Amino acid sequence: MDFLTFAFVQRALLASALVGLSAPTIGTYIVQRRLSLLGDGLGHVAIAGVGLALMTGSAPLPWAVAICVAGSILIETLRQKGRATGDIGLAVLFYGGLAAGVLMASVAGQGAGALSSYLFGSLNTISVTDLWVVGSLAAVILVIAVGLSPQFFAISADEDFARTLGLPVRLYNYMIVILAAITVTIAMRTVGLLLVSALMVIPVAAAQNIFSGFWKGMWGAMGIGVIASTGGYMTSIYADVSPGAMIVLITIGFFAASWPVASLIHRHWRPRKDDIDPLPVPHLTTEAHDHVHGPGCGHPSVHHGDHIDYIHEGHLHAPHGDHYDEH
Repeated sequence: MDFLTFAFVQRALLASALVGLSAPTIGTYIVQRRLSLLGDGLGHVAIAGVGLALMTGSAPLPWAVAICVAGSILIETLRQKGRATGDIGLAVLFYGGLAAGVLMASVAGQGAGALSSYLFGSLNTISVTDLWVVGSLAAVILVIAVGLSPQFFAISADEDFARTLGLPVRLYNYMIVILAAITVTIAMRTVGLLLVSALMVIPVAAAQNIFSGFWKGMWGAMGIGVIASTGGYMTSIYADVSPGAMIVLITIGFFAASWPVASLIHRHWRPRKDDIDPLPVPHLTTEAHDHVHGPGCGHPSVHHGDHIDYIHEGHLHAPHGDHYDEH
């Protein structure tokens, strides 16, 4: 363990821990919105920023952040306006960003090889300045993603219902994709732009297998991310392999192990027949009223799964047989 006395190892460990903590945090909302490949798309856009930095002879991180944020705003705008589906927008990010980055690196006379440290990560070359930037951006991500978690979860689970609550859905949607873009750029020196999506998505999937509930799943994903990032870097030193690839493989190992662990937990928690209340749970029904909800009835409607709820006197009325349930 003597290598822990080296300054570059300490910086790499701290940077990997920060990225392992922040990536699954914003990844929780990305997975909830079924945009698991968003990280890959934004990673390819960030390559364009790195290529632009090489062509202009400037620092790569600021350009990568700026280009990646602009790309995230563009794809979210297209999604909201319905002018392109999410899949088409992501495809444009994939190929356009990658091609632009390689082209600008070639124009700079450095070729695609100059991009390799950003594509696959380069933890051992992180400087003190890089660490301060990564730490500052990670703090911004964590403060916003955790502080606004009730609002972010509401719009990720059901945008229509979030609107009925008066939440600025469009603003929060932009905030989520912008935070995802920042997460991608700070991770390009750890796991690399081509592998960052794995650190955003796989810990979340593993935590969802083990933990029940949004908060437990988020904290569990953050814990898995930190352990996988720091453990992967330590393992890479002993095995003399690429840190980014080892971090991702350990993350996948956590996901594979979550299946049998979840099976054991669910088996342990399975209620016995004697513990099950045979009586049905009573519904909370609304007070009887003559008004019949339906299209054009004058009350706002909210699509909720396989049925439609109607907002009536500040509550949601769900048609159920000959009465309405209130929630």
